[in-house]
Amino acid sequence: MTREAGTLRAGVPAPGRAVVGPGAPAGSGLEVVRAGALTTVQDAGRTGWAHLGVPRAGALDGPARCLANRLVGNAPDAAVLETTLTGCAVRVSGVRPLTAVVGGAVCGVTVDGRPVAWGAPVRVPPGAVLEAGPALHGLRSYLAFGGGLVPEPVLGSRSADLLSGLGPPVLRDGDVLPVGAVAPGHSCPAAGPVPWPGAPAELVLPVHPGPRDDWFTPAALRTLTTAVYRVAAQSNRIGLRTEGPFLARARGGELPSEGMVLGAVQVPPDGRPVVFLNDHPTTGGYPVVGVVAASALAAAAQAPPGTPVRFVRA
Repeated sequence: MTREAGTLRAGVPAPGRAVVGPGAPAGSGLEVVRAGALTTVQDAGRTGWAHLGVPRAGALDGPARCLANRLVGNAPDAAVLETTLTGCAVRVSGVRPLTAVVGGAVCGVTVDGRPVAWGAPVRVPPGAVLEAGPALHGLRSYLAFGGGLVPEPVLGSRSADLLSGLGPPVLRDGDVLPVGAVAPGHSCPAAGPVPWPGAPAELVLPVHPGPRDDWFTPAALRTLTTAVYRVAAQSNRIGLRTEGPFLARARGGELPSEGMVLGAVQVPPDGRPVVFLNDHPTTGGYPVVGVVAASALAAAAQAPPGTPVRFVRA
């Protein structure tokens, strides 16, 4: 599994890049003040291109993206910012205020240094800085803005794909992102309590056996569904790596490369399962012992390193 390259940068800030796109009113946008460890633009992803080697990409926590968009009056698949662990800060440019929501991982939220609500719509005036602080519970926060982010789409999606490099690049300090126009007559839902899911204290992943479970010993298959693993620090948007018992093979050798799907549980030579997430490669040669139900992967997106992981037979 390829590691994400260049997501943690040290040194001199780079000059800002204007990420342009159609449909953005003149002057409406966001300037990145603090990019954080890893902040990307994500929508629902680009499906239908796996035969060309293009991964799905898209927000890892789809329900959080949808809820944040709903609270600012956007379509569920509008593009948002996805931050990882350290949060980010953006300044509103232009002449109109923006309605914003910060959801997903729980974090402190401020506008020009003043605390505002997490998980609910807030008004951000022109020139003001909206900051999502480091994650307190969970791993990835989502920042949605009324009108949505509208960088140029690539293959039908505005998502950043860290494996193939398609879509907007990982954000850097000084970058500028366009924001779309709010539909005429638009009004945001009234602010109030909403059911944001919490970060999992234990990640339970229902797994369907196969297609290559016959490459592993019966003892290894029992271990997979009875042992407790933990989320490894090397996890990223490509895959959730685990620490725990070794899964012994019943046969040696390697497979010819074959298609890989979202949620595939691949077992590399170190014997520890890796759960493929949105930026996963579309082919691979290590055996897949099972496939995790897609509905369980949003929780995987919010599981910090060290979180206990249990695989249960679906």
